[in-house]
Amino acid sequence: MLKRKCIIIAGEEAGPKSNKMGGIWNVIDAEVNTLASMLADGTLKEENVPRIFVAGPYFGHSGSDWNKGLNRITDLSEFDEYEPDEELSSIFEKLNAEGIEIVIGSRNLHGIEVVHLMFKTNNFCRESVEYKGQTICLENKIKAEAYDLVGLDSLTYEELPNRNEYSHYLNLSYAISEFVNALVDIRTDKSKQYEDKAMSEFVASLMPTLYVSLHCHEFGVFYSIARLKKLGVTINSVATHHATIPGRAAGHRSIQKIRDNDSSWGENVSLNMGALESLSSYADVVTAVGDSTKKEIKLFYGIDSIIVRNGIDLESVEFDKLWEKKKQCRERMQKIAVEKLYNAYDGLALSPEKIIPIFSISRIEIENKGYPDLLDSLVLLDRMVKIEIEGGRLDEDYRVICFIITAHGPKTNLPGNFPLQFPEETLMGEEIRLQKMIVDRGLECSKLSTGKRYVSAVLYPQWLSKNDGGFDMSVDEFMAGCIAGIFPSRYEPFLLTGLEAGKEATPSVVSKVCGFSDALQTLKRLVMGMGGVVVVDNIDLSYLETVADYALAMDYFIDTYTYDKVKYNLLCQEANLLARDMNWREPVKQYYEMLTGKKAI
Repeated sequence: MLKRKCIIIAGEEAGPKSNKMGGIWNVIDAEVNTLASMLADGTLKEENVPRIFVAGPYFGHSGSDWNKGLNRITDLSEFDEYEPDEELSSIFEKLNAEGIEIVIGSRNLHGIEVVHLMFKTNNFCRESVEYKGQTICLENKIKAEAYDLVGLDSLTYEELPNRNEYSHYLNLSYAISEFVNALVDIRTDKSKQYEDKAMSEFVASLMPTLYVSLHCHEFGVFYSIARLKKLGVTINSVATHHATIPGRAAGHRSIQKIRDNDSSWGENVSLNMGALESLSSYADVVTAVGDSTKKEIKLFYGIDSIIVRNGIDLESVEFDKLWEKKKQCRERMQKIAVEKLYNAYDGLALSPEKIIPIFSISRIEIENKGYPDLLDSLVLLDRMVKIEIEGGRLDEDYRVICFIITAHGPKTNLPGNFPLQFPEETLMGEEIRLQKMIVDRGLECSKLSTGKRYVSAVLYPQWLSKNDGGFDMSVDEFMAGCIAGIFPSRYEPFLLTGLEAGKEATPSVVSKVCGFSDALQTLKRLVMGMGGVVVVDNIDLSYLETVADYALAMDYFIDTYTYDKVKYNLLCQEANLLARDMNWREPVKQYYEMLTGKKAI
């Protein structure tokens, strides 16, 4: 009997990539790319290559995103048109008849076709369907069925401020589960077209038996697994938590909650999001990206999970080429920074080569991401640099600029000297508070050219791109151009950005809280001492000690870059080695075994 595997990898940000910075899309895209690579090179041996689908939402135009502030627009430019075969065509027609519209694209990855299914969810409230003898809109049918199947109380959740987000997740999960359900039933549906029993059985025998697997990333699509389980649809399923809703709400207090075995959610936890997240219990296997997330899943939901760490999609690039890229990007950043500083503040003309750029990048969660710690450490670093200059150990025209890249959403019509100068009305929400924190500490970049400060913090409230109105550099170029990254998170289940920096051979300072800090123990050391990735203990040390350690670690990279280029080169190689060691091959191998039940070599 013919057998064929189908693997669906789903997420609320399953793309293709929209105009949003990072996120689950990066994880899913890397997993898919690595899966295709391992199937192509024979690492995963299959007589018939599995069909690979990526499922997520479609935001076709401005205003179609449930989150109007993000205004994500799906980018199809890198995708090919997809011509489905007869079986898939029948599935898409069936879904369309139900009011589920899908935009389809494909990519050829390592000679293997990957099909992207993007579901429109914002029109479900306008599609009429029958449910229990009544004609209602598709969205209400989904909510009524979800209550019947798993007890999701959408009537109560409708009263909450995030009802649009909840409805989107439920609609998307339903649509994904309907596709999976139709895929599983395709053999039966095809044979039912024939009234003659013998003919029906003969047709069924000619069709391959499909073994369907579903991997869902994050709570936004966990209902799809729960619904399929309740409907009795036979699939293999994996639900991956990258964090937890109660954990995110507790933030840096989540460590203490784990220590105290305090399973209470807290008043600021979204009940509807937590309810969706708890549905991972219906999956065959639940995974966590790190130890803290595993503990949170058990604490808040009573669910046992397996740790499968995130990796990084790393192309094989010779270090010499990375080193040259870093040089070019750094010189470009230094030149632009000096020009914008001079144009904005008309002070001392600084030398581009004496500008030392460092960076931090994340979502705009001020306390969770440790921005108060970072800013306080920059004040200390300024005093340290001042003493080194006055003591004759450092040239007096050196200046350190820490770019803090975080934003509520993309900006347009930015002034020419952005981000070193911008009007206050450019900012919104937490961006305003973060900028005020910079000013309150006297870290404005305007003080660099006058010599009042040697270290400054520059808020970069924009999503990085080649046309972002600031440095006009992609994320990888910006990371490559900086001499170091700093990620002082107080709550960080994994920290992909640290690996992204290492991918560009940029050393970094990370907090002990971050999910991959324990993996650094296996890092191959090229130099004695602190190494290319420095871990600062922000769990057991006092606040003052932690802040001092951040400042000392940054000073270490600055001194090494300034005085010992050979050692700095080795530190960059170390950071790159960590990223290479934490690639996606081992995680994908683990996921593949869970999804298919087949031991990988």
